[in-house]
Amino acid sequence: MEYQPIASGQNRNYGISNPGFIPSAQGEAAMFAPPTAESHGPSAPPASMFDSMPGYEGTVAGGGGFLPPPGPPHPVPQPEPGPAQPHWNIPSISEDTAREAFVLFASSKCCYSSAPAKDGVITGMEAYNTYRYRLETFTESRSTEWTHEPYHGQPVDAYSQPPPGPWDIPAKTPHFFQESKQVIKVPYTSSVKNCHLCLGMGRTPCKDCAGAGNKVCWVCNGSGFRHGDDRCHHCNGRGRENCNHCHGRGAKDCSTCHGKQQLLVYIKLTVKWSNHSDDYVVEQSSGLKVDNISKVSGKELFRDSQYLVYPLMGFPDPAVVSAAERFVSEHQGKYSRTSRILQQRQTIELIPITKVTYTWKGKSHIYFVYGNEFKVNADNYPATCCCTIM
Repeated sequence: MEYQPIASGQNRNYGISNPGFIPSAQGEAAMFAPPTAESHGPSAPPASMFDSMPGYEGTVAGGGGFLPPPGPPHPVPQPEPGPAQPHWNIPSISEDTAREAFVLFASSKCCYSSAPAKDGVITGMEAYNTYRYRLETFTESRSTEWTHEPYHGQPVDAYSQPPPGPWDIPAKTPHFFQESKQVIKVPYTSSVKNCHLCLGMGRTPCKDCAGAGNKVCWVCNGSGFRHGDDRCHHCNGRGRENCNHCHGRGAKDCSTCHGKQQLLVYIKLTVKWSNHSDDYVVEQSSGLKVDNISKVSGKELFRDSQYLVYPLMGFPDPAVVSAAERFVSEHQGKYSRTSRILQQRQTIELIPITKVTYTWKGKSHIYFVYGNEFKVNADNYPATCCCTIM
C-alpha cells in the first residue's frame, strides 16, 4: 500500500491513506503542520511594551527592589528614655511547685517511671535569673514593578495626568508589629497593548501536538492497521488521532491574555509591613542550654514602645545594656535605608530557672524547672525503660 499525505496541500505523510476515513473532529479544521517559530511571541514581555512614566523610569517587569522612603516632611520626634522599672527580680518557685512540675513531666513520657518524681527527696534548689532583651522594629517598605492582566474593558488612564509617587499613594497600615501586605494599582499608569505571547491572536499552538491538531495513533503506531489488512478501529485507519488537549483544533486559548488578544499593562505597587526582631539572652551558669530558654516565656519587667526607642538605661546587668545599645543602633541604621520605620518596641523578660537537686535510691540527680510554663529538663532521668512496638 502506497504512503500518501492525509491532508491535501501538506508536504508530510501521516500514516497510510484510507479513502474510507471520516474525520472524527468537529468544528474547526486541525492545523496539521507544526507551527513555525514566528507563530507566537516571547514568553517574557519585551521592554518596549512598558511606557515611560514620570517618577517610575526605573521600574521594570519583575520588580527592581525596595524604594527608599523620602525624608520626613517634619522633624522626627527624638527618642525619650523609657519608664523607670525599680523591681528587677521575682521570687523563686516553691518546693511544691518544683515537684508538681517534675511529676507532670514524668507522666508525659511513656518510657519514664513516675517513682523518682514522686518519691525523690529534694535536697537543694538554686534560682537563676536569666534576662532576655528583645528589640522589635516595625517597618513599611514599598516596591514597584510593571505587570499585566487580560484586558476586558478595565479603565485606561495612562497619561491622563502624572501618576502619584510611590510613597504618596495611601495605604491602610495594620496594627503595629503585625505583618501584612497590600498590592495597589498605581493610578494613571494603565494602558492597553497587544498580547506579546500570542501576538494579539488570542490563541497559541497546542504544545502537546505541536499545533498539528492530531498525534500518531498509539494503538497502530501510525500504520492505520493492526494485523495485516485489519484496519485500526481506534483511529479508523487514519494512523493518527485527534489531540485531546486541544480537541483537534491545533491551538489553545493564550495562557497570558486568556483569549482576549489584549493586555492591560500597569505599574503595581507592593506595600509590605514587616516586624524585625532580635533577641539577646544573658548567659547563665545553671547548665541549662539556651535553646531550651528560647521556647518559654518569662515575666515582663520592662516595656518601651515609641517611634524610635532610646537605648536602655539603669538596668543592673551591663550585658543587657550593651546589647540594647547595639541593637538600637543597628536597627535604626539598617532599616531606615530601604524602609520607613513606623514604631519600635523593646522589652525585658526575666526567665526563672530553678536548678533542683534530689536523691533517689541513694543517688543524687538534678533537673531544671524554667519559664512561666514551668517546663522541666531532666537529661539523666534515673528510671527509664526501652519501649518496643510490636
